Amino acid sequence: MSSVLNVSAYLFTRIDDREQLRPVLRDRAAELGLKGTILLAEEGINLFLAGDAASVRSFLDHLRADPRFTALTAKESWSPEQPFGKLLVKLKREIIRMDRPTIQPEAGRAPAVAPADLRRWLDQGHDDAGREVVLLDTRNAFEVEYGTFTGAVDWRIERFTQFPDAAAAHRDELRDKTVVSFCTGGIRCEKAAIHLRETGVDALQLDGGILGWFEHVGGAHWNGACFVFDGREALTPDLAPREPVAAT
Repeated sequence: MSSVLNVSAYLFTRIDDREQLRPVLRDRAAELGLKGTILLAEEGINLFLAGDAASVRSFLDHLRADPRFTALTAKESWSPEQPFGKLLVKLKREIIRMDRPTIQPEAGRAPAVAPADLRRWLDQGHDDAGREVVLLDTRNAFEVEYGTFTGAVDWRIERFTQFPDAAAAHRDELRDKTVVSFCTGGIRCEKAAIHLRETGVDALQLDGGILGWFEHVGGAHWNGACFVFDGREALTPDLAPREPVAAT
């Protein structure tokens, strides 16, 4: 039976006191027996935590009591064991590194498409305006190997800082199409969509990322599993840990 609640959440919001906030969040999470990673940057917060369900939700409720984090939403999944070995709270320059200081999601998101709407577009073969839909995988190449959407574009980047250069090289291929950027939980594809729109590409982000797709749509138009950065390694479309691949 899966009894450990795993949550992933991020929010682009201005944090000017991250040095002072770090021990507060670390102590609160430790008191609740949680393990995982919390990243704090001036641009926002990114967290992956696991533990007893009541404790995890108590931590999130406490965090949302701060007006800066009220809008934080978490994606939930379950596992039979704790997937993290320790608790870390880190200060970062960016909660997802892109090395493009002008990309500031806290100042305004790119338009998003809900999983149900994207599924309808994929089922019918075009968006509601009749335009071709391009699914753009913004994750690193090794993550894509675990699974991705059928027919998704993958530029084989090794780290997210390579995305802007890859986008410049492939921009003409995306012209006059509806581009939907996607990633594991939404954080990378949010920055990616903003960058693409600044270069003239009609880009949207998949709301909630792959994990949000699994939650609302399941495995439709998806092949394989989704890599996650914890001891579970990868999740299937029912948000369960993927069974280990047998050696051959």
